[in-house]
Amino acid sequence: MTNQLGEHIVKSYDEELARLTSEIQRMGDLALNELEAAIAAVVERDRDAADRIVASDKEVDNLEHEVSQDVVRLLALRQPMARDLREVLAALRISSDIERIGDYAANVAKRAIALNRVELVRPVFSLPRLAKLAGEIISEVLIAYRDRDADRALLAWARDEELDGLYTGMFRELLTYMMEDPRNITACTHLLFMAKNIERIGDHATNIAENIYFIVHGTQIAQVRRKGDTTASLVARVADDKSKPAH
Repeated sequence: MTNQLGEHIVKSYDEELARLTSEIQRMGDLALNELEAAIAAVVERDRDAADRIVASDKEVDNLEHEVSQDVVRLLALRQPMARDLREVLAALRISSDIERIGDYAANVAKRAIALNRVELVRPVFSLPRLAKLAGEIISEVLIAYRDRDADRALLAWARDEELDGLYTGMFRELLTYMMEDPRNITACTHLLFMAKNIERIGDHATNIAENIYFIVHGTQIAQVRRKGDTTASLVARVADDKSKPAH
């Protein structure tokens, strides 16, 4: 009887963890769909689609709330230890990162609405490439979380440097357009904010990868994440060049 009770408790706990994982997977899929739809709304200048994306972000927020409630219940009733505790705490952190990804995707959609009021500039077509890479990283970390695959999470984590490099290239392109023609400034400013939102999405995806690694190994990733974002030094160089007297 005691063994049966123990087996029932373990099975019930495993089911609750599986439900938590399923909720987070659904959150991730929704956030990823938001990002893809937001980029389509930018390129197609679709105001209605952008409005729908902004409104749909509430669904991700609601799921994060559900995850938070489930985590509190698990901590209170099950008092998990060791890896089980890591699973539960990581679920809370991962859901928070996904919620932020959804927020950034909604921000892109909001900027798409504003961008519709001005003429498009050529760098807008660099945005889908940036978003595609961010989407690939999100997809990889979601699969890694589902499978508790630390190696896959580590590979996705390392790709953030590639995303930073693409972001820096787009930043440079937009800066050039603004310097060449002041009429481009408004459109390019909206695109700069969109690109930065996507770069931040990549940062949250790498946070998820770090939490997956922690679930599996119980330690943090030993490597230092290399950053490919050199936009701060790029702005400084441009400002320095402009301050030099012409010969």
